[in-house]
Amino acid sequence: MSAAQRRSAELEELIRQDPGRFRVLTGDRPTGRLHLGHYFGTLHNRVRLQDLGVETFLIIADYQVLTDRDVADRLDERVEDLVLDYLAVGIDPARTTIFAHSAVSALNQLLLPFLSLVSVSELSRNPTVKDEIAHSRQSAVSGLMFTYPAHQAADILFCKADLVPVGQDQLPHLELTRTIARRFNDRYGTGGTPVFPEPDALLSAAPLLLGTDGTKMSKSRGNAIPLAAGADETALLVRSAKTDAHRHIAYDPEARPEVSSLVLLAALCLGRDPHEVAADIGDKGAAALKATVTEAVNEYLAPIRERRARYAQDLGYVRQVLRDGNEIANEVAETTLGEVRAAMKTLY
Repeated sequence: MSAAQRRSAELEELIRQDPGRFRVLTGDRPTGRLHLGHYFGTLHNRVRLQDLGVETFLIIADYQVLTDRDVADRLDERVEDLVLDYLAVGIDPARTTIFAHSAVSALNQLLLPFLSLVSVSELSRNPTVKDEIAHSRQSAVSGLMFTYPAHQAADILFCKADLVPVGQDQLPHLELTRTIARRFNDRYGTGGTPVFPEPDALLSAAPLLLGTDGTKMSKSRGNAIPLAAGADETALLVRSAKTDAHRHIAYDPEARPEVSSLVLLAALCLGRDPHEVAADIGDKGAAALKATVTEAVNEYLAPIRERRARYAQDLGYVRQVLRDGNEIANEVAETTLGEVRAAMKTLY
């Protein structure tokens, strides 16, 4: 972990010096509305990298919805919702390629040679997969879930991304991607020229925001504050948030996680230090804290919600953004697959 943190710091400096030398792959599964945890955890950082000039591919991983559920309900609506959220927060389709996993056949063809490069035991001992299996909605582990890390490797390597923004829990997935890239290059590379880069992790320093029930904010747990929520819905959700029995408000994430998460949310929206926000509320109690959070969140999200509503009035444009992104991703994937087939000598 410490080595990954040091490398991330080095990468941030390199990005600052020459952002155009990097290509990023990141994305989401369309399993529900994106929320404030996503925004401060990943979306804000994607916009930052895009605005710095880093080439970015943003995958809507629709096939991977099936990793932990039997059917993909309302998938078309949820894909559309994701694109709306992306556009609303500032993702620019002229600088970021937004595409759907299922629309890029050549990407998915990479899965077959990639699976030949990893063992069953390597897949089974991946700690992230173990955790996903433990929280799965399925009665049995599907082959899709079991091979999830190899799917992610195909997602990352099809466009030869060399940077992947991740949290600490995703490091094992990325390490397997690096292993697959290295083994493919060793087995099939010629003339000392690698086919694939070994992508680096760009560790997120994102704050952990708790949901309204005091656990990690999550789409599946129904404890999140969606970006698309209106002001009144946001107020209701914040009022329902778990706090504690102490009237004095303090920022102490270890001893008072629920209160501190609300303080942090207000501070992020206000651009202030959370200790200062807590000090301002002091002995006014949880009701004053929730009022502060509600006002801060609604004010912060107002322009995002306005942009989202505007884009929602032109769903033809939203679908065109995805079609354009799919076209770009397909061109890139076909080129990469051609290189893979040439390296494996399967061009007949």
